[in-house]
Amino acid sequence: MGRYTDDPAAIRALVRDREVHRDVYLDPDIFAIEMRRLWAKTWVFVGHTSQIPEPGDFYTCSIGAEPVMMVRQTDGSVRVLRNRCAHKGAKLVGVTSGKVGRFFRCPYHAWSYRIDGSLAAVPLRDGYAGSGFDGCDAARGLSPVQAHDYRGFVFARLSAEGPGFAEYFGASLSSIDYMVDRSPAGEMVIAGGVLRYLHDSNWKMFVENLNDTMHPMAAHASSAGTAKQLWADQPKDTPKPMAIEQLVPFAEGYEFFDKMGVRVFDNGHSYSGVHFSIHSAYAAVPEYEAAMVAAHGAERAKDVLGTVRHNTVYYPSLTIKGAIQTIRVIRPIAVDRTLIESWSFRLTGAPPAIFRRNVTYNRLINSPLSVVGHDDQACYRMVQEGLAGGGNEWVSLHRDFAAGEGGDMTVNGTSEISMRNQFRAWVNMMAPEAA
Repeated sequence: MGRYTDDPAAIRALVRDREVHRDVYLDPDIFAIEMRRLWAKTWVFVGHTSQIPEPGDFYTCSIGAEPVMMVRQTDGSVRVLRNRCAHKGAKLVGVTSGKVGRFFRCPYHAWSYRIDGSLAAVPLRDGYAGSGFDGCDAARGLSPVQAHDYRGFVFARLSAEGPGFAEYFGASLSSIDYMVDRSPAGEMVIAGGVLRYLHDSNWKMFVENLNDTMHPMAAHASSAGTAKQLWADQPKDTPKPMAIEQLVPFAEGYEFFDKMGVRVFDNGHSYSGVHFSIHSAYAAVPEYEAAMVAAHGAERAKDVLGTVRHNTVYYPSLTIKGAIQTIRVIRPIAVDRTLIESWSFRLTGAPPAIFRRNVTYNRLINSPLSVVGHDDQACYRMVQEGLAGGGNEWVSLHRDFAAGEGGDMTVNGTSEISMRNQFRAWVNMMAPEAA
């Protein structure tokens, strides 16, 4: 039993208006409480409906520490079920994805379940006669998880307690809208597989870094900075190779990132790139732009293509880049181990050049072999190790602090408001005042 387990006041004391205590990153007890409270009571991204196109298709993952599976039903709807046999608790499905047909069958004692989670069969059922089995929880089958499908993005909430879906995300959902609407058909599908990258650091370091625009000039000087130097002598009108086009903006200066702007919302959500972003100067694809105008009309197409937000954080589990149609999913493993999954989308009705741009970006920036990603990973690990040392126990989040900040607001891009905003959400879920 850790020192924070039964002490909400001690948890609240870890978060100040402009500082957080190092234990939020280092303490295993805090991590365990996060899994039970924060990750259980918030809406966590599970997967995309394109991963389960047909009835009986499933995709498995974890919400915090709990294994779940997303299953396509016979009526076309999607359900999220706990991946746990109702008998003795064995994981029902041990693979990441597949097609089950009509039934799931437990590999331990062969209990079978319909794809909606209801119990279908138990071997030697007569052995339960007169035992009261029919009235127990096990007889009800697999436990369902409350889920919501928003334009193909499936989120789930483990706990019966917590905010409703619309209440939790509010106006931040516009980033998903802009992403999906980049398809002339208003539809997109996951394609090209997944890049999985294990970080030896706390999950919050990755989430905070997404809209931390004070780090690129230092952290990415050796990667993006080198790319910028290699291209520096080229005439301005020389078409850039795709890799140069995508890498060089990471080496822009403080003024660029400050003027980008950042917008925050209740419950820890945010996005940078309010006015422009590192994706603003990508080469035009006339065929694609024509298809967008034909599908959406000139005004809407201009609005969608001109909205180039950098990272939108759907706290705590998902970040999307709508302008480049990639997402990253946060899967906490331990207090100092985090799995990051990077996925690319193919826009239905868009030319192949758009998808090539997406997968190129994902390999360059988000993969385990990325030069940019390793810049960040090195910093996360240095923070994880440095905080474990002596000296000041508090992490500063003072930059551009303003009394009374909160809610839906837009500020300059280099503000640390997005991190303060995340920790306000963190403490509200971990130790609400009424607890």
